[in-house]
Amino acid sequence: MSANTGLPGHSPSSGVAQHVAIIMDGNGRWAKQRGLPRTFGHREGVKALKRTVEAAPKLGIEWLTVFGFSTENWSRPAQEVAELMGLLKSYVQSDLARLEREGVRVRVIGRRDDLADDLLEVIERAESRTRQNDKFNLQVAFNYGGRDDIAEAAKRYAEALAAGEVDPKAPATETFARYLSTAAAPPADLIIRTSGERRLSNFLLWEAAYAELVFQDVLWPDYGEESLAAALQDYAQRDRRFGGVEAGGVLAAG
Repeated sequence: MSANTGLPGHSPSSGVAQHVAIIMDGNGRWAKQRGLPRTFGHREGVKALKRTVEAAPKLGIEWLTVFGFSTENWSRPAQEVAELMGLLKSYVQSDLARLEREGVRVRVIGRRDDLADDLLEVIERAESRTRQNDKFNLQVAFNYGGRDDIAEAAKRYAEALAAGEVDPKAPATETFARYLSTAAAPPADLIIRTSGERRLSNFLLWEAAYAELVFQDVLWPDYGEESLAAALQDYAQRDRRFGGVEAGGVLAAG
């Protein structure tokens, strides 16, 4: 498994998205359209996550990172926050045996100091039981914020420099990236956001540097293999230059 150096990790001509990240958006609007409480949308969103996790390896994806709960989501109504916390537990508890059996390695990235003990136990059990798996990698960004992750990585990097654990002459970008919570993963190739919104919302800010972005109008509870395949087809048509030039030698910014 390749580590995340923070630099482009794949050939621009490969056409295959090894690492796909998804901002799962639209649960609330899906429920509102049906006259249902937002919690119903979140529950349907878990079903969409199961469909997507099952579809991803069949479509050639090796790493999938999904945005489950952001550090900003604590400002939502207490009942909705409790529901979101419970959904992670229910997803892991209902699917852990299958994930373990099918060779999926589960990682949860994000702050853990705000999480309840029972949720921490579920997270640690999922990571422990799937640690040896290597067929597919699932990262769940939970209580996660991109800026917070960069700030925490900067603290650890500074401490390592001060302790003499890091060569100050080593390439700073590559070395710094090792302190991010996503360090075990290759660089993100493709970031998808559902529901028609077109922003990153503090998700994978460092990792998005050279990722391709695809925005889809489908609401997350309706997501599945067909929508994911469409995003991958869009990605395959992109010309990834990583700051280089096009085939004809025309200078390009990205």
